[in-house]
Amino acid sequence: MIDARVKFRHLQTFVEVARQKSVMKAASLLHVSQPAVTKTIRELEEVLGVAVFERDGRGIKISRYGEAFLRHAGAALTALRQGLDCVSQERSGDGPPVRIGALPTVSTRIMPRAMANFLKEETGSRIKIVTGENAALLEQLRVGDLDLVVGRLAAPEQMTGFSFEHLYSEQVVFVVRSGHPLLSAQQSVFDNLGVYPVLMPTRASIIRPFVERFLITNGIASLPNQIETVSDSFGRAFVRASDAIWIISTGVVAGDIEDGVLAPLPIDTSETKGPVGLTMRANAIPSMPLAILMQTIREAAAEVSAVSVVHAERRQH
Repeated sequence: MIDARVKFRHLQTFVEVARQKSVMKAASLLHVSQPAVTKTIRELEEVLGVAVFERDGRGIKISRYGEAFLRHAGAALTALRQGLDCVSQERSGDGPPVRIGALPTVSTRIMPRAMANFLKEETGSRIKIVTGENAALLEQLRVGDLDLVVGRLAAPEQMTGFSFEHLYSEQVVFVVRSGHPLLSAQQSVFDNLGVYPVLMPTRASIIRPFVERFLITNGIASLPNQIETVSDSFGRAFVRASDAIWIISTGVVAGDIEDGVLAPLPIDTSETKGPVGLTMRANAIPSMPLAILMQTIREAAAEVSAVSVVHAERRQH
C-alpha cells in the first residue's frame, strides 16, 4: 500500500532537485522558497527512512537510494502528466503531445525530413522539439519531460533505465571554410592545428571523449586557441568568417559540405564513428503519434544514410 504521507509535492520537489542538483535552482523553478524545498525533501526522507541526497563539496548529489527512487518517482509523475494530458485531449479533441529531444547531429538533416512526413499524418498532436547537450536531454527523458531523444548512443553508465534503437553510425569531422590554407597545404594538418582557432565540443557533449582520444592518439595534448561550444549556428557563422577549424559530428555540417560552403580537412576520423539512434525509457509504450513520428525518423535516417554513402563514393573517385 502507498504511504499516504507521500504527496505530489514530495515527488515533484525531489525530481526537480535531482535534475537541477541544486536546492536553490529547484526552488526558483518551483516558485517556492529554499527552506520550503529543504523541508519537503526532509519529509520525504523521513517517509523513506533513507537520505535521498548527500553533500558533495559545496553542493549536493543524489544518493544510491535516491537514484533507485528517482526512476519510480519520475515514472509516477510521467503517468500523472499523461493522465492529465488525456483528459485535456478528450476535452479539446487534440491528439497526445509528442516531446522530442534532438541532438545537433540530427536536428539539421534528420528531424526536418521526419517532421515534414509526420505532419502529413494529421495526428492533431502538439509537437515539442528540444535541442541541447546529451546529458541534459537524457535527464529530461528520465523524469518524463521528454518522450524520446534522437542522437548518439550515450555512455553505458548514462543508459541505465533506457533502451536504444540503432539507426546509423556517423563520425566526427574537422571542417573549415572553402579556400582555407590547410586545404592546400602540403604539411601535416596536426602540426598546424595550434596555429588556428579550434571549435571543440563542450565537456558535457557526447562526442567530446571521442575527440579527445582521437587528438591524443595523433599527438595533440592541448590546443592553445580552443573555443568550446555546442551551438551549430555560432560554429557555422564563425568558421565561414574566419580560418577557424570546427570539430563536429558529420551530420551537423553535411549540408554545408555538400553545398561547398565548408570542406572537411584530409584526416581519417573513422575511429570516432559512433551509433546514432532513438533513446526511450525502458518499457515505455509510445503513444500512436509518437510511434508514427519514430517511423518517420527511421525513414528519414535511412534516406540520409543512403545519400551520404553516395556522396562518400563520389568524393573517393
